[in-house]
Amino acid sequence: MTTAGEAGAAGPAGDAPGPDAELRARVAAWIADDPDPVTRAALESLLEQADAGDAAAAEEIRDAFSGDLEFGTAGLRGRMAPGPHRINLAVVSRAARGLADHLTGDLDLEQPLVVIGFDARHRSEDFARASAAIMTAAGCRVHLLERHGPTPLIAFAVRHLGADAGIVVTASHNPPADNGYKVYLGGRASAPDGQGVQIVPPSDAQIAARIAAVGPVREIPRAEGWAVLGEQLREDYLAAICALPDPEGPRQVRIVHTAMHGVGTETALAALHRTGFAEVHPVAKQADPDPDFPTVAFPNPEEPGAIDLALELARTLEADVVVANDPDADRCAAAVLDPHLGDWRMLTGDELGVLLGDHLIRRHGYAGTIANSVVSSRWLGRIAQAAGLEAATTLTGFKWIARAPGIVFGYEEAIGYCVLPEVVRDKDGLSAALMVAEMAALARAEGTTLVGRLDELAREHGLFATSQLSLRVTELSERDVMMARLRAEPPAALAGSEVTTVQDLAEGSAETTGLPATDGVLLVTADDARVIVRPSGTEPKLKCYIEVREKVAAAADEAGLGAVRRAAAERLERITEDMRTALTGA
Repeated sequence: MTTAGEAGAAGPAGDAPGPDAELRARVAAWIADDPDPVTRAALESLLEQADAGDAAAAEEIRDAFSGDLEFGTAGLRGRMAPGPHRINLAVVSRAARGLADHLTGDLDLEQPLVVIGFDARHRSEDFARASAAIMTAAGCRVHLLERHGPTPLIAFAVRHLGADAGIVVTASHNPPADNGYKVYLGGRASAPDGQGVQIVPPSDAQIAARIAAVGPVREIPRAEGWAVLGEQLREDYLAAICALPDPEGPRQVRIVHTAMHGVGTETALAALHRTGFAEVHPVAKQADPDPDFPTVAFPNPEEPGAIDLALELARTLEADVVVANDPDADRCAAAVLDPHLGDWRMLTGDELGVLLGDHLIRRHGYAGTIANSVVSSRWLGRIAQAAGLEAATTLTGFKWIARAPGIVFGYEEAIGYCVLPEVVRDKDGLSAALMVAEMAALARAEGTTLVGRLDELAREHGLFATSQLSLRVTELSERDVMMARLRAEPPAALAGSEVTTVQDLAEGSAETTGLPATDGVLLVTADDARVIVRPSGTEPKLKCYIEVREKVAAAADEAGLGAVRRAAAERLERITEDMRTALTGA
């Protein structure tokens, strides 16, 4: 979504003209059709400000009416405000009717079953209830969550109840002003490999076409009579994920948990306590749902500063591990005391993915396909292959990871983990949290740490270290310029090592990744460093995913491992600067 800031900064009042006649007519039509008095009044106020010469208000109107908010494979996500390029009751109403028409029209389903959930963000419950009323009137059997809950609960419900579709009103880890509309298909609406999985083409385009065909919002029928999903669903979900930890395993571990002001605390604590993890300490200021996210600048565990309160509590309590969920609890992060640093740090998404995959193979006997996205580390693939298992690489996003044939575990570097695909065929931060707790307790019982376990894996397979370079742009065309520069003049060397492979992933990548065409460039060096550059699918950024591999002696001690880690960090920094130069020309 292009925000007003991305479209160009507004100057002082009077610098930009107000809406022209055509735009003014579209604004008037929107106001007349908007069922929400709050957004109607907000748009009327913006129009008055623009007419009075307020350039910022005029620019906001232009951007809000610059097009329709795109319905894609992640559903809808954007800032809550009036206009077709924002999230609001009118846009959500159209989406609900469009999805219903897709189920009953395109798929010809009779009385499709739809489950609807919502998080604790501003307007989430309103949008969910409006969706329930619209889809009920459209001939769907609707089951609405009785109160806010985590996203994995609805992903679970789609499979558990055999629903044809699932909706979650959430913006996950986005800023407080945002909201979104996430869609799953299942039951009669999906092939077996897509039961309870996020939508992929051509479903997204078909649903988008149906949304575009919806008439005036005020004329969309609404009806009461939907069913309520009560506590039994939560109990069924808890029973399913609580069956995973080994009942005979150690439980002596001190855990600090943060839900980032989201909806994860209740379910996370219930799951941990039921499985015997008694010493769990929530971060009090972040435990209860708060849609304003008052203690964090950005409610994403990966963001700098987001887990500072959790780390402070962990140091005070001398905890073993910090477990963090994002606001809708579909993602999970972990922080530990790193003996190489003598301080606490967040495990990278790749490190936690490798630890989880290895743990599920070794301790739980997982046998099947171990999957991760193409921009995630190659480390887990080496571990899976050494164990005689299939290692699958997919396009980015759980809509692809979860469809890997025979998947038993999947992850993406953006702290998304699927540890129970037969229960939740999507990333699930709550079942992942149980496995983090089990791993930490086992490491403590064995006299080591999660970093110590990573060291063991490094001795076996080499040390894989990853980092990212994100280049934010003000105009999306800047990303195209940088990608064109990279394709035309790729760097000859990275950190002093010759670039031996340059693969344009847009031309297909069967030889190197086995994936269909996607917008990206893959670079590999003589010393086995790898860089993948791709435009972000959700933000105005160009992202570089950088990985280096260092050889490790089988008998390397802690000091030796520390030296290897420092060498890897130095290579990552050098490659980062080389890629910055290659992409920006600076």
